[in-house]
Amino acid sequence: MGKKLEGPAYIIDGDSLRIQKTEIRLFGVDAPEINHPYGQKAKWKLLELCKGQRITAEITAIDHFGRAVAKCYLPDGTDVSAEMVRQGHAIDWPRHSGGVYTHLESPGLRKRLWLANARQNGQMFLWQRYEERKAAAKQKREQ
Repeated sequence: MGKKLEGPAYIIDGDSLRIQKTEIRLFGVDAPEINHPYGQKAKWKLLELCKGQRITAEITAIDHFGRAVAKCYLPDGTDVSAEMVRQGHAIDWPRHSGGVYTHLESPGLRKRLWLANARQNGQMFLWQRYEERKAAAKQKREQ
């Protein structure tokens, strides 16, 4: 695609942000959903990395949700996707990255971010079970 965007980033979650009104999915990584375990921590880590900085996004594709997929960089050249994996807040998504971030995953990271790992492995039934248990627990608390 080759299009480049630059500017401050509005953080959506641990692997999504917005630059110049364009929603961007970080290239090659997967972070927990905001309502899943570690999802809030991932969002806050991405915010901490990007806060007050001009982010450069090199768009590589458009995903099936219509979001731009981009390699994002801090002003010093740091690859934001790599940093999120290195710090334990996202996992490599080899199908999309070609495995370029796998070596940055700490031991046990995929076990800790098990729902993101389940998505990559096509085990969406684990998501469904998690959501059902969460809803049942909420309903029980409200009674």
